[in-house]
Amino acid sequence: MYNKFDEFLKDKKRLCVIQAENPDGDSLGSAIALDYLLKDKELSLYCPIDIPKYLHYFADWSRVTNEFDFKSDGYIIVDTAAEILLSKLLEDTAIKNCLFNAPVLVLDHHETEDDISFPHESIIEALPSCTDLIYKIAKDQNYTISKEAAEAIFQGLLSDTLGLTSASVTADTFDVAAGLTRLGADVSILEDERREFMKKSPRILDYKADLIKRIEYSLDGELATVHITWDDIREYSEEYNPNVLILEEMRLIEGVKVAVAIKTYPDGKVTGKIRCASEAPVAEKIAGYFGGGGHPLAAGFRTYDATYDEVMQDLIKIIPELEENA
Repeated sequence: MYNKFDEFLKDKKRLCVIQAENPDGDSLGSAIALDYLLKDKELSLYCPIDIPKYLHYFADWSRVTNEFDFKSDGYIIVDTAAEILLSKLLEDTAIKNCLFNAPVLVLDHHETEDDISFPHESIIEALPSCTDLIYKIAKDQNYTISKEAAEAIFQGLLSDTLGLTSASVTADTFDVAAGLTRLGADVSILEDERREFMKKSPRILDYKADLIKRIEYSLDGELATVHITWDDIREYSEEYNPNVLILEEMRLIEGVKVAVAIKTYPDGKVTGKIRCASEAPVAEKIAGYFGGGGHPLAAGFRTYDATYDEVMQDLIKIIPELEENA
């Protein structure tokens, strides 16, 4: 299966690595790792939005640009096979035409269905992170993994597994972590760098207190939700992602099995980030109901087909059914 990777790279000198419009530590680590691994290629790293400040602890995060390279010989999409997460790209006619007519390879680790409509090859394997997949490809295809590449891979793995503590972690994951450590990635240094960028200003801490007060409870306290408005997004997102600020706190509330942070936008877009307790692993199914995807304990969605109130009504309706069938 991993031979597809080298087959795709043949006769290509110039490549563009694409992240979806919801960049996270795994997608960023994947893009940066490929930049280090494919030193014999001319690479550009593209994301349709600015990399959030809380991810600036990644070395070379600034290599990612909003300028799409239309002259690339091929495109590698990392960390998603869901077209809804690429819709911002596909809204641009020039980018859409490019992706429909150029070679595209998708690298993803989610178990959600590959529904990308434009022609593409894919390597999709259920793993804790996309950087985990990239590590396995690199090892299988005998790529030299530098210390810098190992660090980017490890950072992506740590990000998507909550520091190697999520339910997706297996003994094999620790073998990968051990291999990355032998390559020079020091988890204590990486964590120190992450913590430095996770520091909050007094203003953000005050905002977090406000978000905590705004948490609403449904289904006898098993569902916790918070509404993040467009005013919140404009005021605070550049400094700190509100989802990151509040979701883990919500997940740790006694009695809460499902936590959802819902953002609303002026154009009618509604997004949701979902975290679930281990006894209710239904995040992926909740997201799937709204056209999104992810993992059993962490997932997300985006929709233009429902208002905030309608999303809330649907959450209250579907979660008991999904939990019963889990």
